[in-house]
Amino acid sequence: MPNIQWFPEQASALAGRVDLLFLVLFGISLFMVLFLTALVVSFAVKYRRGARADRIPHGKVKGLEYLWLGGLLFLFLGLFAWAAWLYVIETAPPAPGLEIQAIGKQWMWEFQHSTGQREINELHVPLGSPVKVILATQDVIHSFYVPAFRIKQDAVPGRYTVTWFTPTKIGRFHLFCAEYCGLDHARMGGWVVVMEAAQYERWLSAQSGGESLAAQGEKLFNTFGCSGCHGAGTKVLAPSLAGIFGKEVPLQGGQIITVDETYLRESILAPSKQVVAGYASIMPSFAAQMSEADLLKIIAYIKSLSPGEKGP
Repeated sequence: MPNIQWFPEQASALAGRVDLLFLVLFGISLFMVLFLTALVVSFAVKYRRGARADRIPHGKVKGLEYLWLGGLLFLFLGLFAWAAWLYVIETAPPAPGLEIQAIGKQWMWEFQHSTGQREINELHVPLGSPVKVILATQDVIHSFYVPAFRIKQDAVPGRYTVTWFTPTKIGRFHLFCAEYCGLDHARMGGWVVVMEAAQYERWLSAQSGGESLAAQGEKLFNTFGCSGCHGAGTKVLAPSLAGIFGKEVPLQGGQIITVDETYLRESILAPSKQVVAGYASIMPSFAAQMSEADLLKIIAYIKSLSPGEKGP
């Protein structure tokens, strides 16, 4: 008898939960199909033309209708709450954990570790440690999809998206782009390599990562002249970036926003869009000057200026 694999391998902490929800939904759907089919067939036979059957509605029929509708409502609201709970878990990466910057481009995945190591179409991660992946794209929509981890997240032009996973098995697991992105979309894939923690540390040490992502970002921060306004001791009236990441700041117009990767990106590329209250809109746009890789490095540096974030 052939060995049929009905599901992709489960290799993350979330995979089993997703599969259980799928199996429950499938089981309920199968039951409903069989049950309703049986009712249709039995009613077609019992109430066929010429058959002697009582066709007059009774009061108990209305009670059964209420029971049927109420039961289904309760069942599907419960399934909705279950699925929503899984969605909240999937969109809220735990901290602390490993943070990876990922850029989708036609037609490859580029990964960069916070310690500076760079990978193409292959991502090495340690077993049992939460891994947060910050996704960006330099051209069209791509989708980061690892079936064994049961995660799929689009990389959308103009903003950052986040996905995360906690690997539970050692091995190599297929990575795909699940969004049609052009001519060689089918070739855009790779591997996530899960290693023992000690082996992963040896792998990191063996790579020529050079400077950390934050250290590279600090150099770019100075090269592009950002330190002239946002650096310590500057005479230009600009917001201080020390400790700003994760902080709530008021904007002109009364809106309050939490500073995250997407806000920092927009503030660099479109600085007049969301200006901090009390400051003039004098910052130039760097939209035509910085690549997605440069932006991620500068943002990593700004994050390192906040307590609890990794330094350069």
